[in-house]
Amino acid sequence: MISVYEMIRDAAATYARYRKTRNEIANLPLDVALDLGIYPGDAPRIARSAVYGQAA
Repeated sequence: MISVYEMIRDAAATYARYRKTRNEIANLPLDVALDLGIYPGDAPRIARSAVYGQAA
């Protein structure tokens, strides 16, 4: 059985991965982002999808 401490720790680690991913996407040089087909303004959506999975 998962303790409350483990649930909080896992949630904090997942959120840290989300923030790191979001920041890296948002801070890509514009030419690199466009080459990859990414609009930096979509960073939160892209990061959420990458870290938490696709919403059904």
